[in-house]
Amino acid sequence: MQHHDFKKERAEKMSRQTEDAAALESQPEWLQAYVESPEKQKALYKRTLLIVVLSQIFGGAGLAAGITVGALLAKDMLGTDSVAGLPIALFTLGSAGAALVVGRLSQHYGRRAGLASGFLTGGIGAIGVIIAAVTNNIFLLFAALLIYGAGSATNLQARYAGTDLASSKQRATAVSIAMVSTTFGAVAGPNLVEVMGEFAISVGVPALSGPFILAAAAYIVAGLVLLFFLRPDPFVVARAIALAERNAKASSPDYVEEELVTDKRGIGVAALIMVLTQMVMVAIMTMTPVHMGSHGHGLSAVGMVIGFHIGAMYLPSLLTGVLVDKVGRGTMAVASGVTLLISGVMAAVAPGESMLWITLALILLGLGWNFGLISGTALLVDATNPTNRAKMQGTVDVMVALSGATGGMLSGMVVANSSFAFLSLAGGVLSLVLIPFVVWSNRK
Repeated sequence: MQHHDFKKERAEKMSRQTEDAAALESQPEWLQAYVESPEKQKALYKRTLLIVVLSQIFGGAGLAAGITVGALLAKDMLGTDSVAGLPIALFTLGSAGAALVVGRLSQHYGRRAGLASGFLTGGIGAIGVIIAAVTNNIFLLFAALLIYGAGSATNLQARYAGTDLASSKQRATAVSIAMVSTTFGAVAGPNLVEVMGEFAISVGVPALSGPFILAAAAYIVAGLVLLFFLRPDPFVVARAIALAERNAKASSPDYVEEELVTDKRGIGVAALIMVLTQMVMVAIMTMTPVHMGSHGHGLSAVGMVIGFHIGAMYLPSLLTGVLVDKVGRGTMAVASGVTLLISGVMAAVAPGESMLWITLALILLGLGWNFGLISGTALLVDATNPTNRAKMQGTVDVMVALSGATGGMLSGMVVANSSFAFLSLAGGVLSLVLIPFVVWSNRK
């Protein structure tokens, strides 16, 4: 029996080697040139990072502008706070579906096809929101917001393009640079709300659809930047390099395939960290514009607060990445829970008229999310191996998006039946659930 298993394993190994050799022979000359030249790989890595940064700046503007007024637009069209959280829930739900599609397109056709398609789809969704606002069609609004979510999913997945050709010591830096570059557009977007509102009125459309004009333009530009300039495709090159390396190792008579380990407990805790932080952050963020509006704050004030919040979500990424590596994943996950609790308490007790306290609460909300996302992502990478990592990351990203949709949808109902203070306090307390699970994970 053992002899039979050995023969079967040897046959499978030889079959893989034959397939790898055939795939290598069928590669075009330009691709083979990148496989054989480390200098070309380094140059392409730097170029890819530059293109990703440029696309993320536009992508951030598209994401943030819509978030700022989505809830206000739904409230204006329906005349009630109870569904104000639905727009965030819908585009977050749309981002969950888009995450799967963009991931599969990238897997089969490369990053350029997947990411460009995602951003362009998000731009079409934003155009649909504008048409819905002009025609006062609530059903079209909800359908368009679902499609608009593709831009959000793509904005998050774009950071992986910078890691395809990065060495093991460059990957965290590449992700951090991509996330930081998102900040420029994400902070600028909300602060252009009033300007875009005035522009919208000047062209004969409702003021609240103005930010979606910016979102449509930003997403479409981001998609076109990737479509035209992300060449050669870094994922295609990285896959060819990996194939060549595997073929070279497998051809050695002393080659032994290593056993790959998956830490299911680590995957579960990583997913819990990212799911809870996303749910709490989206719930409180969604209702903040409505809460501010009911206390007399204008669109420019709302835009400024959301701008600071989104800046806190992305801007600290480089420092957070260093802390996650130096201090530890678990410690920073606990810091995420504590920071979100402080944010929730501050938002709950802050006077509705106080811009200072609301802004501080939303800055801490963004910072807590940043701690949770980066520590959870690092834990997930630690807990997986190359054969299941991409698949598991996609699955967890869908869970994160769905949790955000749930948080956004429930937030309006909670506020309508209680108060913004109760929502904020409940979110802060819920974030503390992270701590016992992190401690349990560390005691394995």
